[in-house]
Amino acid sequence: MFIDDMYTAQRIIKDKIIPKELLLTSACYLKQCKGLRPPGGIWIHITGTDLVRHNDGNFYVLEDNLRCPSGISYVLQNRTIQKRTFPQAFEAMKVRPVSDYGDHLYDTLRYIAPKGSPNRPNIIVLTPGIYNSAYYEHTFLAQQMGVTLAEGSDLVVADDHVWLRTTRGLQKVDVIYRRIDDDFLDPKEFRKDSLLGVPGIMDCYRKGNVTLANAPGTGIADDKAVYAYVPQIIKYYLGEEAIIPNVPTYVCWDKKQCDHVLKNLKSLVVKAVNLSGGYGMLIGPQSTAAQRKEFAALIKKNPRDYIAQPTLSLSRTPTLTSKSIEGRHVDFRPYILYGESIFVLPGGLTRVALTKGSLVVNSSQGGGSKDTWVLEDMTPKAELQSA
Repeated sequence: MFIDDMYTAQRIIKDKIIPKELLLTSACYLKQCKGLRPPGGIWIHITGTDLVRHNDGNFYVLEDNLRCPSGISYVLQNRTIQKRTFPQAFEAMKVRPVSDYGDHLYDTLRYIAPKGSPNRPNIIVLTPGIYNSAYYEHTFLAQQMGVTLAEGSDLVVADDHVWLRTTRGLQKVDVIYRRIDDDFLDPKEFRKDSLLGVPGIMDCYRKGNVTLANAPGTGIADDKAVYAYVPQIIKYYLGEEAIIPNVPTYVCWDKKQCDHVLKNLKSLVVKAVNLSGGYGMLIGPQSTAAQRKEFAALIKKNPRDYIAQPTLSLSRTPTLTSKSIEGRHVDFRPYILYGESIFVLPGGLTRVALTKGSLVVNSSQGGGSKDTWVLEDMTPKAELQSA
């Protein structure tokens, strides 16, 4: 609802729920998406929301991933390995399956195909190519769904449609699960030097001849500065309180909050609003004076580009190290699909910081992952009936 409003009426700005300057200066706000209406009004088809548990026992939303959330291949492969290693445990514990994620993803993408598409629309996974860090996942998901994996050079726009080059000629493409950032999607609309996207694909999308998942422009909702206002966004559109709270967040765009951050860098976690993967981040308690000085200069130069949060004491899980079993900090990323209905995978990606004492769980920073079990309701039927 927020994304749709941002690219249409912008009621949330007019009603002064979030400062206009904060939203319209976001690098993730795409003017090219103004007036867009995705099929079914669905902007975010695949969501990965990061959750953490603090030492107060409560769960918090750490951040939202609404553009190209990754990591699901680790979930599926971890489960495959665990089931082979501990088959008796899975049977005894009645662990809910995650192996049907590919089927649910395919059904989601099929549902959002343009009007007039065949019952089995031509769906492809669009990848930046073999040098992308998540290329394995792109190939894995294409294989799981039984669809084509394609690069930008495999596609061409003609007659207001997107076509896939094949050995049997051109095939019309109906749905594209894109794993390419907005900036590289269409050199005619965004970065002109992009060799990863497809020239003219945005025009086909506007005309309703191809569907992109997730929709371009969704990044405005996972901008880390906008994150600070999510409770107000929920209250504004739904009239409800957020079920899971945010981590308290200081927006450096606000001068008073920025001054507080600069005075307390040693105790805060500072994040660049448009970076991910653990990049552009300062963990105050583990930082050096030189690092804090560097970040202070960056914040003063571009305060809009930074937020800060208290250093959370992330929960830990037993982890096998080279010497023994020790506690390591973790977070959790469930995956949500939105097509004809909303599906939440009964499992998810538990990311673990393999370095002792580290709070950075990202795989790009040396983190690992663990299989996560959601159990069937094991209450006997007789007890359920009496209840």
